[in-house]
Amino acid sequence: MHTRRIGDVEVSAIGLGGMPMSIEGRPDEARSLATIHAALDAGLTLIDTADAYHLHADEVGHNEALIAKALASHEGGADVLVATKGGHLRPGDGSWTLDGSPAHIKEACESSLRRLGVEAIGLYQFHRPDPKVPYAESVGAVRDLLDEGKIRMAGISNADPAQIRLANEILGGRLVSVQNQFSPAFRSSEPELRLCDELGVAFLPWSPLGGISRAGGLGSAYAPFARIAEAHGVSPQRVCLAWMLAKSPVVVPIPGSSRPETIRDSAAAVDLVLSAEESAELDAA
Repeated sequence: MHTRRIGDVEVSAIGLGGMPMSIEGRPDEARSLATIHAALDAGLTLIDTADAYHLHADEVGHNEALIAKALASHEGGADVLVATKGGHLRPGDGSWTLDGSPAHIKEACESSLRRLGVEAIGLYQFHRPDPKVPYAESVGAVRDLLDEGKIRMAGISNADPAQIRLANEILGGRLVSVQNQFSPAFRSSEPELRLCDELGVAFLPWSPLGGISRAGGLGSAYAPFARIAEAHGVSPQRVCLAWMLAKSPVVVPIPGSSRPETIRDSAAAVDLVLSAEESAELDAA
């Protein structure tokens, strides 16, 4: 497995996004555990989760608890960097709400610590800006958690360039990651990716495959990826991840998965080398 860096930690160049295993349409626990174990067997050492990855109001942290169980039952679990997030809420009616208050973020972190069964969270990320709370106050809470040793590294998610710069300033230059949506069909985070490259901060694309089913239904944004995939004899999804990896050494995609076979396919993207012409074609698509 090829590796990249988040802060001072070396991780697999591809991570696993845990959300599909805990929200609408989630599989049974046995398949989820098998998916996480398949990721570990493939050499993945980064798993992304959040306390808001759950379905019902009374199961906050479902995905965190699932990941903790999977890691405890696999010999490779100790080598994994678990990245979780706080600041989002799911009241149980299918909606997503926000609470970026410092009190909530600190309380959420304490709960995540208990569910993950660790003394310090490897990477804790402020999930999404809350317009009701000054951004500096929300990130300030993450800084406090870092200073207190509750978390080892700090990141942010769904941030724009100004927020990235502000967060890094508030954290005293200790911002290690930015997690934004980025895929062939959603490229508006290119400025954030370029800034992360400039700052040496890891950029973690969420939903890097755009939620496109592996069974088909590729939209127009994916047509060039399908053509190049056919030429290489691989899936369009594998080409998509290889394209992202080629964009910058700070990029660490975290494709969501709920099946062992799909995360194995994603993990294999690290071995797919695209030509300069192919990368340029995909950049222009």
